[in-house]
Amino acid sequence: MKILIKQGRVIDPSQEMDKVTDIFIEGGKISRLGKVAGEKADVTIQAEGRIVTPGLIDMHAHLREPGREDTECIESGLKAAVRGGFTTVCAMPNTEPPCDSQAQARFLLARARAAAMANLLPVGTITRERKGLEISEMGELKDAGCPAVSDDGDGVMNPGLMRRAMEYAAMTDLLVISHCEDKTLANSGVMHEGYFSTVLGLRPIPALAESTMVERDIQLAHLTGARLHIAHISTAESAEKVKQAKEQGIKVTAEVTPHHLVLSDEDLKTYDTNLKVNPPLRSARDVLALKKALKDGTIDAIATDHAPHLASEKEKEFDYAPFGMIGLETALALMIMNLVDEGILSWPELVRKLSANPAAILKCGGGTLKEGAPADITVIDPEKKWIYAREGILSRSSNSPFVGREMKGAVTDVIVGGRAVLKDGAICGRK
Repeated sequence: MKILIKQGRVIDPSQEMDKVTDIFIEGGKISRLGKVAGEKADVTIQAEGRIVTPGLIDMHAHLREPGREDTECIESGLKAAVRGGFTTVCAMPNTEPPCDSQAQARFLLARARAAAMANLLPVGTITRERKGLEISEMGELKDAGCPAVSDDGDGVMNPGLMRRAMEYAAMTDLLVISHCEDKTLANSGVMHEGYFSTVLGLRPIPALAESTMVERDIQLAHLTGARLHIAHISTAESAEKVKQAKEQGIKVTAEVTPHHLVLSDEDLKTYDTNLKVNPPLRSARDVLALKKALKDGTIDAIATDHAPHLASEKEKEFDYAPFGMIGLETALALMIMNLVDEGILSWPELVRKLSANPAAILKCGGGTLKEGAPADITVIDPEKKWIYAREGILSRSSNSPFVGREMKGAVTDVIVGGRAVLKDGAICGRK
């Protein structure tokens, strides 16, 4: 199929490009970047007034398959991803069973191929069955298509085992994605430790539960030479430790979620369980520090940590509701409104955090609009306003505190591998 995208504002940080031009797609790749005249296309996208970027890449999502298809499956999760502008999604391995073998990784990839939506990158486990006792077969996971390993949902509490895991990961050039949480310090807490946890009478999780593990894993990365990525960073102290590590030349990167950038522990005054996430929403001071770290490059990427749960699971007392909120369909709009419109990031900086940087960290390809590159492309109407209505959510779950809110900035078209999967805001058929 030949696709022509005409006169969009093309932003590609991989080429330091920000200009109005055309893109011609043929054979699944970007055939020409520049003014196109005389070429016949099967599909033409009139992109005047719109922003055209390399396909967005989500480094951190929970698609729940296998084991909890009642909350999400590969197909529904990837449809939600496409609606949100993501052309590639990393599926975290805390499924039932977890992705700790070649068979599991290949199953996920087969399901993604059948869905024919966004690309899927399976993340393997650090330890067998995510039990924190034995290292997984990392070489086999890499061969099966896993670019990274993680026990996300739980931190690896045994430092000796984590050291050995990083040594093996370094040998196979796997990225280690660390869920930095000391369970003994978190101690069954449900929200950030501070003034509001005291006022609300909810069990606290201290910032130290995260920052101590960040420091430990940074030191292990320094010792082993492994590539370390800190998942869903949430505290000022953690961001400072990452900054210091980068200044020392340690191979560490970090991501932050939209909800940790736009919400704080004060928002929990409503006791809305959709605001119960792990790591918890932190203080206003932490939010400001995270925005600063995102701006100065300490934090490399924005990732959704999309975590679906049934309404029946969330409609419980705060202590008993599960952690997590969905985010694939709202991430971009939230970042436009709260980062770009607020002058914290420019459009090229935002695209870098959502596309070019994740591609470089994962070494997965994508994140570029260079001629000859796979045609993974996102087209955005930056001014379009819309309501995030429950009945329009493509995920199988709707556990989001943003339901019912007006959003600004909508994805209009998405192309994956040269094939249109979203056209004028609607999911396209497989044909």
